[in-house]
Amino acid sequence: PSSTSTCSARQTMFDGMKLAAVATVLYVIVRCLNLKSPTAPPDLTYQDTPLSRFLLKSCPQLTKEYIPPLLWGKSGHLQTALYGKLGRVSSPHPCGIRKYLPMQDGATATFDLFEPLGDHTTGGDITMVICPGIGNHSEKHYIRTFVDYAQKDGYRCAVLNHLGALPNIELTSPRMFTYGCTWEFAAMVGYIKRAFPQTQLIVVGFSLGGNIVCKFLGENRTNQERVLCCVSVCQGYSALRAQETFLQWDHCRRIYNFLMADNMKKIIFSHRQSLFGRGSVTIDANLSGLYTATSLMQIDDNIMRKFHGHDSLKEYYEKESCVHYIHNVDVPLLLVNSADDPLVHDSLLTIPRTLAAKKPNVIFALTLHGGHLGFFEGAVLFPQPLTWMDKVIVGYANTICQWEKQKPICQGGNLSEGSCLKSKNT
Repeated sequence: PSSTSTCSARQTMFDGMKLAAVATVLYVIVRCLNLKSPTAPPDLTYQDTPLSRFLLKSCPQLTKEYIPPLLWGKSGHLQTALYGKLGRVSSPHPCGIRKYLPMQDGATATFDLFEPLGDHTTGGDITMVICPGIGNHSEKHYIRTFVDYAQKDGYRCAVLNHLGALPNIELTSPRMFTYGCTWEFAAMVGYIKRAFPQTQLIVVGFSLGGNIVCKFLGENRTNQERVLCCVSVCQGYSALRAQETFLQWDHCRRIYNFLMADNMKKIIFSHRQSLFGRGSVTIDANLSGLYTATSLMQIDDNIMRKFHGHDSLKEYYEKESCVHYIHNVDVPLLLVNSADDPLVHDSLLTIPRTLAAKKPNVIFALTLHGGHLGFFEGAVLFPQPLTWMDKVIVGYANTICQWEKQKPICQGGNLSEGSCLKSKNT
């Protein structure tokens, strides 16, 4: 009897250990996947104006819940990782034409042009000029998915290929893309304006591209001519402020920094001959420092800042960040970020929040989930091909186009919505 009771006690203890292990695993899963986090509409910062009321009424993505996939979509890391590895699910292959633009310094900018696949709802000629994220181009899956969706909604799309980002396009000068250089984007926009004199522009920037497009619009107000609106998604606004946060380990930001630095090194070394060869006008580059670099800041200090002659990393980050220019943007501006973006620290979000509180043309939308350029939607496990990000950009653009079309009826948009609707129905 004593041996039986001992075995029973051991079995009970073993079962207890199993239950404890299962409970621990479930606790870790719930915590890591953030399963207890609620879903909610984006947190919006804006001024109460006729335009903002029209936008909130006509663009449902800004006011309805963003619901990510149930099992993993509330983890910013998994959203970011899926975007980074797969880009998008079932990505289409839009057909475009590659354009080559010679620059004054000998560089050759390239962009891909995609014609609309149908008429726009307003009947107008609208072109989206798109600037991708760091080291990205028109062939990335998230860009292809967005372009296909925008084409089907009646938009012409022009997508900048960052200088040096395309693996099969050689550099023609000892310079590649940097954090805030707007030259290539300006050249693409200039081409579109000349080639399509009747078109109006929707400006779209993803991550680093968001910094570039906001800086471009704010550098010179003439850059805002024929621009209907601008949308920026998942940018950090100030490289100088982001510098310290990128060296921190919370939310694994230091690991992301290392991975992005490694990717940048591959891009730079793939153009080693053009950038540092004997036939090029070489910059004073510290190649040994580049080999051992483990952060974007080290690469920026050793290489990137020198492409434009900046004397220090601080000067480079100050001059190339849109935070010093974005207050000059007067066209309608939608700034989108995610609260669980592992790359953009919470402290950086005071910039768009303060801007939206001060300027009537700005709306700042902060989602609870979405990661960095993820924003996947889906029921339980498998994400849908289109993301919330794709839908909110096109939805916002469509609403702005409708607003612009009805402005003459509304006497420049100064009347109330009721007056506008009454005038339209008369």
